[in-house]
Amino acid sequence: MKNHAQFDFKDARVVVTGGTSGLGYGIAKAFAASGAHVIITGTRDSLAKYDLSGHDAVTGGFTYRQLKLNAESDILAFAERVQGVDILVNNAGDTLPGASFTESVQVNLQAVYTLSQALHEKLKQSQLVGGASVVNLGSMMSFFGSPYFPGYGAAKAGVVQLTKTLAAGWAADNIRVNAVAPGSVPTRMTEKYAADPAIAEMVNAKTPMRRWGTPEEIARAVQFVCSDAATFITGHTLIVDGGYSIID
Repeated sequence: MKNHAQFDFKDARVVVTGGTSGLGYGIAKAFAASGAHVIITGTRDSLAKYDLSGHDAVTGGFTYRQLKLNAESDILAFAERVQGVDILVNNAGDTLPGASFTESVQVNLQAVYTLSQALHEKLKQSQLVGGASVVNLGSMMSFFGSPYFPGYGAAKAGVVQLTKTLAAGWAADNIRVNAVAPGSVPTRMTEKYAADPAIAEMVNAKTPMRRWGTPEEIARAVQFVCSDAATFITGHTLIVDGGYSIID
């Protein structure tokens, strides 16, 4: 018996920051497969500088743009070059080992606001059914403390509140703003933890579904909140974690 959700985003204009690997790549690939025109961003000067081996690459369906989230001037210049946008997925972020608190907040929170605000007028012009969508990627650290990543945790908590604030302010512009908070998913940022048997088992033991998630599962959640199945949902953070957050 088939029970597979299919989304149609034919000709929708989608921007996915940090779309060269991990969750961002999974999200971008899902939108491209659904018929969207997808811009992905990364910090390097060309897509060829990324190792996409091991990916079932559909990079021909993407337009690549360089974007450094630690520089406001880069964010504003990028937004100026985007001709039109129906969906903005603020995915890019990092735990940035060795980064200062200020740097972590800049990349993981301030840049989300700056880019969203810079694309606001273009999002208002969207003709997408149900209006334009902004989706911000949260984290389990949006809700739980970590002694190792204070800046990242504070920023991801801020993303949840920023999502509510923008949703309240932009509803009148026919723009919905939601967040998706993934649980543990093996990505470039988390692969060293996923490869550690002790850490992997610790996560599995706390997760009722007894496994880690996949980028494809996060991508489907992102597509759902952007789809016409979710036109009365805004300001919401959708937790996609296999039940991790319900166990204390």
